[in-house]
Amino acid sequence: MITSLEYPTGPVAIESPFYVPRPPVEEEAYQEITKPGCLIRIKAPKEMGKSSLMLRINHHAKSLGYYTATVDLQKIDTADFQNIDRFLRVFCTQISYALNLKPNLDDYWDEDLGSKVNCTLYFQWYLLDAIQRPLVLCINELSLIFEYPQLAQEFLPLLRSWFEEAKQVQAWSKLRLVVVYSTEVYVPLKINQSPFNIGLPLTLPEFNRGQVQHLARLHDLPWDERKSEKLMAMVGGHPLLIRLALYHLCHNSEFSLEQFLATAATDTGIYRDHLRRHLATLQADEQLATVFQQIINGNYSGNHSANYSENVNPILIYKLESLGSIKFVQGELRVRCDLYRIYLGRFLNDSNLVDISTQNQILRDRLLKLEKAKQELEQLSHIDPLTQVANRRYFQEYLDHQWQKLAATEKPLSIIFCDLDNFKLYNDLSGHQLGDNCLKQIANILGKSIATKDNLVARYGGDEFVIILPDTDAKTALKIAHIVRKNIENLKIMIWQTTPAENIPRTQVTVSLGVATTIPDASNFADILIAAADRALYDCKKAGRNCVSLSKILNFGAEMNGDIYNE
Repeated sequence: MITSLEYPTGPVAIESPFYVPRPPVEEEAYQEITKPGCLIRIKAPKEMGKSSLMLRINHHAKSLGYYTATVDLQKIDTADFQNIDRFLRVFCTQISYALNLKPNLDDYWDEDLGSKVNCTLYFQWYLLDAIQRPLVLCINELSLIFEYPQLAQEFLPLLRSWFEEAKQVQAWSKLRLVVVYSTEVYVPLKINQSPFNIGLPLTLPEFNRGQVQHLARLHDLPWDERKSEKLMAMVGGHPLLIRLALYHLCHNSEFSLEQFLATAATDTGIYRDHLRRHLATLQADEQLATVFQQIINGNYSGNHSANYSENVNPILIYKLESLGSIKFVQGELRVRCDLYRIYLGRFLNDSNLVDISTQNQILRDRLLKLEKAKQELEQLSHIDPLTQVANRRYFQEYLDHQWQKLAATEKPLSIIFCDLDNFKLYNDLSGHQLGDNCLKQIANILGKSIATKDNLVARYGGDEFVIILPDTDAKTALKIAHIVRKNIENLKIMIWQTTPAENIPRTQVTVSLGVATTIPDASNFADILIAAADRALYDCKKAGRNCVSLSKILNFGAEMNGDIYNE
């Protein structure tokens, strides 16, 4: 009897008594992982226990003294799947951190060699050479890559090449790959490039009757074969659905199996949240819903690789199979269990599909409007309304972002504080309207002077502006500051004597600029760069204005530290 039950959610913990082995899967995996350069392929739909098995392989590897690293593709940003170079850099970075190594990509990334060669060299020369024991690398939810065919056609053959390298290069024999995916790959690959026809394939089956009865005993339920058959007639051997049923039956002793089965496929049953997620997925995709309804009606049959693909997009079948909604039985596509057939079928008749399509279009239109409004509001919150450059709030956010980003690459970061000389006098004598026009002109000049995508101009407050220059050394920042100073001087925004008695000399609006540069350090904050640039600006004012000063506090890449420049 188990006195402390755990709610079935996520991978089953290593110490949990509720993990049900599915012989010979585990033992085969444990034996294979000891073989140099091996590759293990774990295939099963969602919520069938793939992650739980992967945890145990990792645990076993650690007990052998191996290194382990896991890359979960669900945790990689969608944008990173659009470009093979960006994807491989993120991939290598995650593994570096898992091995407690500081990412060192730039030393191994050569544009002339190509991303896949760069990644391979980084693995061999930096990661594998740094360790003395085998490394078990688990790639979870590899099937996510199937949705990006161009990336899949580059990355999947790369995995295959690493497997083959282990036969020739000693360093690669340390690598043991474990790939976890939900369904068959539908991306076309040459047979000698695919990682899905090599290594040890492990397919997780559903629970059988004996395993269900074993779980029932763990829950201290008076169980026999007849009750196992009744439960499995509704949910099959689906591990999550079985465990949910036993958990609730154990907690509600007055609730009989018959009562549970009567409400299982309804919105009042224990599976309501699980079923609603499946329904929401189908309702969000009219084509997916149509194919699922036709499978319920028995319209698709034939073998997995040929007949059905003539009638239906294989990507739709992949999505349904990876969700666990359907399965192949003797070459025929079938709904996985009666629970799905009854509940989902009730919502997906022909008339409902029309309603779903209409509702989805309305929902999409609303979401687009909301997203547009959100972007407009976000843009407004980042922009100074007068000058249309970034405001102080966004300046601080962007500076902090660049500080953290460049701290990882050891590249310099420069900022330039710009304070208008004589602006208050100009504003007082010429009026606020001309004063506002002056600020707009200055902002425009600043923007044109640093027109590259990563640089940023912001209004810091009043007549102060600031420029952020990522990956820019002090010498380059000084050149930009001089260009800005000359361009503003060339505007010739003149301050005229309005009343002779005031005896105000004729002069013009110019700018003083304080420059500071450093290599960001993750242990510090960007405020030190602001303070350094502010101090350099103060030195300009003391020196007579309309000049450029380089910080005496922080400096990188220029030998002219702390001097005043007025070309």
